Amino acid sequence: MKKYFVIGNPIDHSLSPEIHDYWIKKNKIKAKYGKKKLNNNDLKDFILKIRNGEINGLNVTVPFKKEIIPFLDKLTFSAETTQSVNTIYLENDKIIGHNTDIGGFEAAIKSINYKVAGKKVLILGAGGVVPSIIFALFKMKAMSITLTNRTKSKAEILKDFFNNSSHMDKIIKVINWGEIPDCDMIINATSVGLHKNDTLNLDFAKLKSNKFFYDIIYNPGETNFLKKAKENGHKTENGKKMFIYQAAEAFKIWHGFQVEINDEINRIFEK
Repeated sequence: MKKYFVIGNPIDHSLSPEIHDYWIKKNKIKAKYGKKKLNNNDLKDFILKIRNGEINGLNVTVPFKKEIIPFLDKLTFSAETTQSVNTIYLENDKIIGHNTDIGGFEAAIKSINYKVAGKKVLILGAGGVVPSIIFALFKMKAMSITLTNRTKSKAEILKDFFNNSSHMDKIIKVINWGEIPDCDMIINATSVGLHKNDTLNLDFAKLKSNKFFYDIIYNPGETNFLKKAKENGHKTENGKKMFIYQAAEAFKIWHGFQVEINDEINRIFEK
């Protein structure tokens, strides 16, 4: 019986076990997928379980996407470029860190026919999945990417990392938390919204209607960030599709085939 886990802290909100177990059962695979809440000092020993065969693969969520890297043997191009890992597996006795968040985000945006090319994007937050979103936006030819984070220095570090990269043009800038520049797409990449009453307390009133508000959070399905945006006449989308597509890519790495993404998947999010 193969074993897979998603690790993070917090971890209760994750629906990774539900979606992977759905595909495991549908395809009659002898495997189990669970979730584990870990602390930083647990990472090294948990990774050793992959090397000795106790665990066959891991998904990684906040706050360990970067912290996990020192315990891995090799990074794929996507993980190296973003310094962010969300999928781990063993290949030729090497523990490999990969990033399926980039492809997940790109596939999600394309699935709703939103054209990123030439758009100005504002990202709220500077941790977790943000490096993956930045790289995906760059691949999709965004005109500019503006970062804002409560701790401004974290956003500055991220800006410098990408603007100094040989793979990207210098299209990233940083503004103070609370400033809302003119933009076409606003992405909430913070954890504010995981709890029902969470609110960002940011004023988007100056933005003209029909902007695109995107929240990487998928559980709950509609955060206050999206609810208010919809009330003000903006297009909204949660992180459900990104979550599904990144999970499907991880599943293919582990099990060797592409799963069908159908309407039945949506029932997982309605429970």
